[in-house]
Amino acid sequence: MNSYFRLVSTQMGTGIELIPATDGGQKLDVNEVTAYLQSKRISQYDVKEIYQAIQMLKTEPVVVMLPVPHRLPENETFFLKVSEDKMTAVIRFIPPNETGELMRKLDILGELAQKNIKYGIDEKAIDAFLEKREYCTDIIVASGLAPRNGSDASIEYFFNTDRHARPTRLEDGSVDFFNLNTINHCKEGDVLAKLTPEDKGDYGVNVYGERIKPIEVKHLALKFGDKIELSEDKTEIRSKINGHVMLVGDSVFVSDVYEVENVGTATGNITSEGNVIVSGNVQAGFSINATGSVEVRGVVEGASITAGGDIIIARGMNGMGKGVLKAGGSVVAKFVENATIEAGTHVEANSIMHSKVSARTQITVDGKKGFIAGGAVRATEKISCKTLGSAMGADTLVEVGIDPQQKMRYVELQKEMAEMNKKYGTIQTTLTGAAAKIKSGVKLPPEQMQYVRSLMQLSQQLKAQIEAGNAEFEELDQMLTNRSDACVCVRETAYAGTKIVIGEDSLTLKSDIKFSRFIDDHGEVKITSL
Repeated sequence: MNSYFRLVSTQMGTGIELIPATDGGQKLDVNEVTAYLQSKRISQYDVKEIYQAIQMLKTEPVVVMLPVPHRLPENETFFLKVSEDKMTAVIRFIPPNETGELMRKLDILGELAQKNIKYGIDEKAIDAFLEKREYCTDIIVASGLAPRNGSDASIEYFFNTDRHARPTRLEDGSVDFFNLNTINHCKEGDVLAKLTPEDKGDYGVNVYGERIKPIEVKHLALKFGDKIELSEDKTEIRSKINGHVMLVGDSVFVSDVYEVENVGTATGNITSEGNVIVSGNVQAGFSINATGSVEVRGVVEGASITAGGDIIIARGMNGMGKGVLKAGGSVVAKFVENATIEAGTHVEANSIMHSKVSARTQITVDGKKGFIAGGAVRATEKISCKTLGSAMGADTLVEVGIDPQQKMRYVELQKEMAEMNKKYGTIQTTLTGAAAKIKSGVKLPPEQMQYVRSLMQLSQQLKAQIEAGNAEFEELDQMLTNRSDACVCVRETAYAGTKIVIGEDSLTLKSDIKFSRFIDDHGEVKITSL
């Protein structure tokens, strides 16, 4: 049993009796004793004397006299402590003096109610105290119910959703352009995705009876296009046709695959709501426009291919100075020569010659040759190749650290903002003149007043557009200046004359450099080892 204390009356007056612990119980805490005395409005006492008495307490009770007159009856009472999270209420009982009364169960429950302890009261714990009456001992008298946190909704897709998936690389380092397997085929009735709804969890309640909300969970719903059916419970989608499936954003689309042997005079230009597979070649002057991916298993000449997904060219492209590839996803080609490429993700090739190539993530030029020679090659994160530039001195520019599309938008927005500000200034000048006339007493004809009102409305619209443009401009400016991890890696030789741009900084090589990595270090393009 823990050591405890109580007020007592003696012939000499009122004292505080300290009862020692038994059977390894806890010692008294002087702070608890002084807190009790203060609750009884007893303040004239020697704290040091009480502390020393507690320290010397052995087997027999000790009485420390208090400089106060005889006390009236002091009933049994308790201290209440509630945890910071309000989930646990603990009480410690203090015994009465000789003439005081013991608390009954109803008394204890009544005081807990007065202290707003309403939930999770442990009456068995109270009964156990009343049976043994162990004082200065923690008794958990009430416990809250913790909320049960649920879980986020999740969607499982039964097809490859990785838009960054890359072709298989052979042992010699080259890419297997004949076995790309980049299109997700599906059959009628195939399950495409399954939704596990969110579990919202259950509310908890603390000892004060206050409800505790569980953690917010994420709600999801299956999003999909045509040619897909939703189950009755809205947790599963299936394909209604034989075709191919892809994930665009967070929506699933199924489309038919359009297959053709060659694209040329026999077919004309190709437009498809889905994927296009060309088993042969795409001739110069023709175009393919697809919402999905385009796979060409032969050669592309001076043609134009636009795809919402990936563009795969197994045998490469000779653009003849007019060929263009634009992909929402990646562009993979055996070689690229005299062409323009814009990729929404990455570009991968065995060689790039005299071409304008831009990618929003990375450009990797590997394989047996692995060279970039001539033209301008740009990527946001990284450009990697074996050989950069040419011993023949072909003008070669590589640029990283700036998203090509963001940079293009940055330049366009500058022009748009200049035009809007100019127009806004002209309108404000006209409105200022009209206001001056009205203020001087000139009465404008109805048609002029109508014109002034229309200018005022246009002025407000332009002001809103300018504010939105300024916000976008600041965001783009921050994006374009915060690329500190971009790099250019050359695994063999970077030739003299090659220009390397990282963010806003540039370096033109004055001599050949081998096995190098180019980074931006505090506003300067520096060369480090791989």
